[in-house]
Amino acid sequence: MTIRIETANGLMSLVFDRAERRNAITAAMYAQLADGLAQAAMDDSVRVVLIHGDENVFTAGNDLADFRDNPPQGTDTPVQRFLQGLLDFDKPLVAAVCGHAVGVGTTMLLHCDLVYAGDNAKFATPFVNLGLCPEAASSLLLPRLAGHPKAAEVLLFGEPFGADDALAMGLANEVLPASDTIARARVRAAELATRPLSSLVVTKRLMRAPLRQACDEAMAAEGEQFRRMLREPAAREAFAAFMEKRKPDFSRL
Repeated sequence: MTIRIETANGLMSLVFDRAERRNAITAAMYAQLADGLAQAAMDDSVRVVLIHGDENVFTAGNDLADFRDNPPQGTDTPVQRFLQGLLDFDKPLVAAVCGHAVGVGTTMLLHCDLVYAGDNAKFATPFVNLGLCPEAASSLLLPRLAGHPKAAEVLLFGEPFGADDALAMGLANEVLPASDTIARARVRAAELATRPLSSLVVTKRLMRAPLRQACDEAMAAEGEQFRRMLREPAAREAFAAFMEKRKPDFSRL
């Protein structure tokens, strides 16, 4: 199993469980994540969802070999269902992030209500370096969270940044020793699960309402451009370079 789903006492945990591949996400894993969110949304006994990996890695982002062999086609794909599921989810979402959180491993956090980062966390959004563009409405949400100059630095360069930077940007609520991070997130999620579900849902809806339509539009526009760019020479060169363990050459692109 690559996504482990655990439910107890009002809390559902979606756990990346593919440590031998640094929790790289395949299409099948996206489907599991999307199904887990849908199940949590429909189940009134679930009040909070916690997403985490282990204390060494959150997720390395897309499994590029799987992504190359099974590129998303159209809007009804596992990855799109997961991203839309994050956007539509009305109950609190909590994340515990240790180690690498690459690509969607970072952008999904923009849809989480609470993020606890281990002191070993390394975030990155390397979309431009792969000949692609941002996703998960990050082109809208990250500038609003961190300001345009910082968001431009993060999205255009795609360089890794640490937990303290994530805290300063507003992407994380707290930085903790890696060994304590998942436990801390679980405690806070469990505390939320004792609150009235209707109050949790209405409060989150009110907080998210001003950007709800804009997020839908941004995600749709990003998805259209992302799918187009996947078929273009820059992405093909970036993926080939990754598989061949060399630097990509974009000099003619």
